[in-house]
Amino acid sequence: MILISILNLTFLKKLFTISYSLENIGSAVTSFWQQAGTYRVMALEGDLGAGKTTFIHALCQFLGVKDAVSSPTFSLINEYLLEGKSSLKQVYHMDWYRVDSEDEAIQAGMEDALKNPEAYCFVEWAEKAKRLLPKPYLTVKIIPTAETERVIEGYLTE
Repeated sequence: MILISILNLTFLKKLFTISYSLENIGSAVTSFWQQAGTYRVMALEGDLGAGKTTFIHALCQFLGVKDAVSSPTFSLINEYLLEGKSSLKQVYHMDWYRVDSEDEAIQAGMEDALKNPEAYCFVEWAEKAKRLLPKPYLTVKIIPTAETERVIEGYLTE
């Protein structure tokens, strides 16, 4: 499936769909990484409570982050060092829910983090300043289907 937005020249190509429960999130992350691990920047989308932070926490554990992973809702960005399965050195976990503009995101250091070639960038609420995301990037939609069940859809954004 290919979705095209002519006005802002965004092209989305669906790459995968993964269904999981919170009980088997570890195996979902493994499957996700096999399909998505080549993308350095990932924009996570979903309603409040959909499980974006929970999924990023499990993903950071999978990648070998030893630090405590927490939501960057108030700090806007958390940095974690990688000690494991990746050639990259760190993860930037960003939450743009409280960002009001692209300028605010830039002033908070988001653009610098996104340009770091040695870091993965996992961005929640990226739609608040989507033009800052370097293309290509992976759009990850998390859709709750039941209280503890989720579907993840991965789209290449070019």
